[in-house]
Order: sequence, then structure tokens, then C-alpha cells
Amino acid sequence: MQTYMYSAVSLVAWALMLLSSRSDVGAFQPSAHQSSPRPTNTRLFNTWSNGQAIKEYQDFLESGNQDIPMKDDVPSLVVAPSTGDPKSWDLVAAVIALGAGEDVVIQPGTPLPAEVGGSSSFPVYVCVYPSELESFLENLPSDWKAKQSDMVFFSGSKKCGCIEPILKKRGLARDSMTQVLAAFSMPGPTGKPQDLSVKIGVDAVGEDKWAGEAAVCGEWQGAFAERLERNGIRCKTGFYRDWRRWMWERLAYDAAFNLIGAVRSEPTKMKDVALYYGEEVSDMLWEISGALRGNLAVTLSYGFEERVFGVGENAEDEICELDEAVYPFLYDNALLNSKMLVEYLNFAKDEFGMLTNVELPISRTDKPSLMRQGNLRADGAI
Repeated sequence: MQTYMYSAVSLVAWALMLLSSRSDVGAFQPSAHQSSPRPTNTRLFNTWSNGQAIKEYQDFLESGNQDIPMKDDVPSLVVAPSTGDPKSWDLVAAVIALGAGEDVVIQPGTPLPAEVGGSSSFPVYVCVYPSELESFLENLPSDWKAKQSDMVFFSGSKKCGCIEPILKKRGLARDSMTQVLAAFSMPGPTGKPQDLSVKIGVDAVGEDKWAGEAAVCGEWQGAFAERLERNGIRCKTGFYRDWRRWMWERLAYDAAFNLIGAVRSEPTKMKDVALYYGEEVSDMLWEISGALRGNLAVTLSYGFEERVFGVGENAEDEICELDEAVYPFLYDNALLNSKMLVEYLNFAKDEFGMLTNVELPISRTDKPSLMRQGNLRADGAI
């Protein structure tokens, strides 16, 4: 026992002597510019890791793909909803209006054509309602399943919402699958969708900063980006991991602005929410950001708050609303981990009679409500 203790002490003394003799010992000294030690009452938080997100990133690294292949726009297949008046198929009309007039429109269950425009290689734009999507994917005939890798799915805005949970269950949320962030208007008097992106300033290197841009990823991203750009609509392209951040940022905007504006005594525009309820919006956006990071390992890109407010301030006459049919695709996801968002949803149900058939999480908060009653006018009065 004595021999062991003597050897250990000698070893430590030898190590200290060796360390002090090194010429670069300064590298081990505290820097004069280092931040001060953490206070003893600093809270430390556990970091939750999303295994699926890590695997997707590892697969991307192993693939070695650094360039995004871009396919040209070609005559395409457009899948219309199985229900409703064709005059109400806004997304179908938008995709066709963006094309060159050679697209083919069919409904679910119809036999797929072997060729469109004389080619067997073509994208399949899935423009069914979000509420129909799960049933559509569950009941694909064999010929449709064979073309599943060519399908193009739409997210974003109150019309398309978030369909990620539906796609993930079927392994369809991945780099090769084409997904569109539909940040453009539906056809109006001009018969063409319009660009909704807004310039919000100039960055540190003099480049224009934009918000509210459409975006696309996946195998057919080049084809749809070409359609948009040909019609004067700005469009970002990227890998799925990038597109996913853009999609959730848009969802945060749609969810927060509509909810905060809907719980007012009078109809409230998205623009008014940006101008007069900024504090509430900021608080909710940051809670949503934390919920996405903690539950989905999705980190919104730097400057997201500025971009979201930029979109809201330019939303013009769009009225805030809570639509029970759209609820599952705007709120019934990771966003429900925001306590503030849940509080507002319950307030909308209890005080305004909205979402009457929706089962909401119980609102639990030990802080006074941040909700302001009434409508805030431009002069600051409520």
C-alpha cells in the first residue's frame, strides 16, 4: 500500500514538473480576455438530442452530395382533390398557371398515364387538401406507388399547413423527396400566382435581405423553381435540412400571427398584429423556436424574428383567423410545446367559442396572462 501511494505521488510530481518546463505553458494559462467564471446560481439545461435528425445528417455526409441536381420544367401530372368544386381548387390552378399549358390533371384513384408530354419522366404535383393527404397515401394503387419518388408535396400558409408528421410516418420526408414551401399567392384577377416575398433591408456585405420567399427541395426542385422564377416569383432551393428550417419558420409565422390576431374583439389583420402586438408575437415566436429545437432538433436560422415581422408588416388585408379544419396542420404538432401558444388557444376556445370540436392541451402556467384585452389602436389606446 505504501509503495502504491509513493508511486502515485511521484507520478503527479513528475507530470507537474514536465508541464512547467514546457515553453508553451502559456497556452494553459487563463486568458486575460476570457469571460468571468459562471456564477454559482447559473442554471444548466439538458440538451435533448433527436436521433432521427442525427441519422439524416450522417446519411447526408456519407452521400458525399455537395451539389444539388436541377431538372428542367416539363409537362407534369397534377393531382387534384377528390372532393369539392373544381373552382375552389386554388393550388391546382396555381400549379397549372405557373406551367406552360401542357400539364395533365387527374384525381386520386385514376389510372396513372405512362407518359405526360411524350416522356415517362415527370413530376407528380400532389395538390390534394391536407385533410385528404393521409388517406391518399394510404390507398395508393400499385401504379401510383411506382411513381411515389416523383411526387411533389406542398406546405406553408393556411391553405397547405404542415404535413411533415404525415410524410415522416411513411419515410417521405427526406432529401430525395420534392417538397415546396408555397409562399406565393393563389391565382387572382391576373390568373397567375403572385410573389409574396419582401425586401427587409441590406446585410453587412451589402446584399439584399429577403423574407417570405417560396422554397423547394428534392429531386424535382429545379423544375418547380423554374416555374416560379419564370413567373417572377422568388424561390430558394436547397437540401431538405435547409428547406425544413424554412418551412417551420413559415409555420411559426402562420400560427403565431393568426392566433394572436384572432383573439381580439374585432377582426384584426396580420399587418396590425405586426404593428401593434409586437411584444406578444416576439414572446410566442421565441417559445415556438425553443419548442422546435427541443422536440424536433430544428433550429430556426439567424434573423428569423426580423423576417417573420417583415412578412407580417407587408401582409396587407389578410385577416387573422382560427379555422377548425386547418388546426391539425397549423398547431397539432411540436408547436403545442409552447405554453404561451396553448394558453392563447384555450383562451380562443373558452372566451370566443372557437375550435369547439378540438381537444386542446390543458393550459398550465404559474405566471399572469400576457394576453391584452381588446384591440390596440395606432394611438396606443386599447
